[in-house]
Amino acid sequence: MSKEKNNGIIDRSLNIVEKVGNKLPHPITLFFMLAGLTLVLSWVVSLMGLSVEHPGTGETIEAVNLLSRYGIRRVFSEAVDNFTGFAPLGTVLVAMLGVGVADKSGLIKAALKKIVLGAPDRYITAAIVFAGIMSNVASDAGYVVLVPLGAIIFAAKGRHPLAGLAAAFAGVSGGFSANLLVSTLDPLLAGITEEAAQLMDPAYAVAPTVNWYFMIASTFLVTFVGTWVTERIVVPRLGEYEGEYTEKLEELTALEAKGLRSALVWLLVAIAAVAALVVPANGILRNDAGGIITGGSPFVAGMVPMIAIFFFVPGLAFGLKTGSIEDDSDVADGFSEAMSDMGMYIALAFAAGQFVAYFGWSNIGTILAINGAEFLQAVNFTGLPMIIAFIIVAGFINIFIGSASAKWAIMAPVFVPMLMELGYSPEFTQLAYRIGDSVTNIISPLMSYFAIIIAFAKKYDEKMGIGTLISTMMPYSFAFMIIWTIMLIVWFTFGLPIGPGGTLFY
Repeated sequence: MSKEKNNGIIDRSLNIVEKVGNKLPHPITLFFMLAGLTLVLSWVVSLMGLSVEHPGTGETIEAVNLLSRYGIRRVFSEAVDNFTGFAPLGTVLVAMLGVGVADKSGLIKAALKKIVLGAPDRYITAAIVFAGIMSNVASDAGYVVLVPLGAIIFAAKGRHPLAGLAAAFAGVSGGFSANLLVSTLDPLLAGITEEAAQLMDPAYAVAPTVNWYFMIASTFLVTFVGTWVTERIVVPRLGEYEGEYTEKLEELTALEAKGLRSALVWLLVAIAAVAALVVPANGILRNDAGGIITGGSPFVAGMVPMIAIFFFVPGLAFGLKTGSIEDDSDVADGFSEAMSDMGMYIALAFAAGQFVAYFGWSNIGTILAINGAEFLQAVNFTGLPMIIAFIIVAGFINIFIGSASAKWAIMAPVFVPMLMELGYSPEFTQLAYRIGDSVTNIISPLMSYFAIIIAFAKKYDEKMGIGTLISTMMPYSFAFMIIWTIMLIVWFTFGLPIGPGGTLFY
C-alpha cells in the first residue's frame, strides 16, 4: 500500500486506527488469541454472577464459564464442528467451485473486458456499490463473488484494487438492509416484529413488505454515499497502488465474443431450469405451503449451489466454445485451482470459527445486548432522540452479535412494545433497527465474512491487517450511519409511507 496519504483530520484519525490495528498479530493468530481471551473472560464474568432475563422468552441467561469441566470438554469435543459449522465456510467453498471453472475457462476475464472496457470510468464505482447492495437478494453470495470482483475491476481500470474491494464490501455488507426487491431478510425480521407487537396487541400482523418503499430509496442513497466515500476518502487515502498484482485487459477477440454469447445462452438455460423448479405453484423448490421465500424454502436454502451452477454452466460453455476447456480434466483443474487459492481463508475460518463459537457459548454477547437495550429503555428518551439513540445502540450491539435475527429477537420484545406505547408503529421501529444493523457490519471482526474479506485483500497487499481493513471501512460506516439516519428523520418528518402495510404511527 502506498504511504502517500492526505493530512486532513479524518485521514490522520484513520491512520492512527490503521497503525494501532496493524500492530496486532496476524489475523489467524489474533483470532486464536481472541478465542483464548474469551475463555478467560467467560470465567471472570461467571465469577461476577452476571445474568439477564431474555425479554422475549423470560429465560434467565447466565454467563457460562468455559474454563469449567463442562467448558473445557466442549472446547475439545466441538472444535471440528466449530470449523465445519462456521457459516461462511461451506458458502464460500461451494460457490468457489463454480467460480473456479468460470475463471479457468476465461469467462470471468472476458466478461470483465466486455463490461469494463466499454463502461465510463465515472460510473464504475457506483455500479459496484449498487451491485453489492442488490446481491443481498442472493443471500451471502455477494461476499464471495462481488467483493473480489470489485478489486479485479478496479485493477483492470488501473486503479487501486483495494478501493474496488472496499466499495463492493460497503455495498454488500454496509448496505445489507437496502434493496429494490423484498429479500430473504424481510420476512425473517417481520416475523420477529409481529411476535413482539403481539405482546401489546395480540391481533397485530406485520407483512414482509412493510419497509419496502424506504429500502428502495435507501438503495439509491447508499449507492450515492458509498460512491462518494470511495472517490473522496478511500481512493485518495490509498494513493497509487504499488503492489505486484496487475490485471490488464486487452480488446475482446472474436472467439471470446462467440464464447460470451454461448455462455449467455447457457446461463439463461440454467436460470430457466431453476425457474421451472420455483415458478409453478407446486414447484419442487417451494416449501410445503407453496412459499418461495418464507418457511424454510428450499429455494432460499439452495441459493449457494445455484450460484455455483450459474457460474459453472456458462463457464463450461465458454470454455468448450473457445477451446480453453477440452475435457473433464480441465474442469477438475478449475475446481482444484479454486480450492488451492482458498488456503489462507480455510486457516482463518478454523481460527475464527473457534472464537465465534466460544463467544456464543459464553453468553457474553447476549448479556451485553440485553443490558444495552435495558439501559436505553431506562434513559427514557422520547421522539426522534429516542429513535436516533436506538439506531446507535443497535449499531453498537451489531459489532458483537452479527446475526440480524438474533439481535432483533433480543431487542424487539423490549423496544417494539415500548415504542408502541409512545405511538410509534412496530414497522417503524423495525426500520430504525435495520439501519443500525447494517452500518457497522463492515467494521466488526465478529461479522461472519470479515475473515474472508481479509483473505481477499491479502492478495493485493500481503501486509494487510485488521487495522488497515477497519480504517478503510470506517468512513463508510460513519457516513452510512449519519446520512441514513438523516434520511429516516426526513421521512418521519414528512410522514412518507415506508412500505405496503407499514405505517409510521401505531
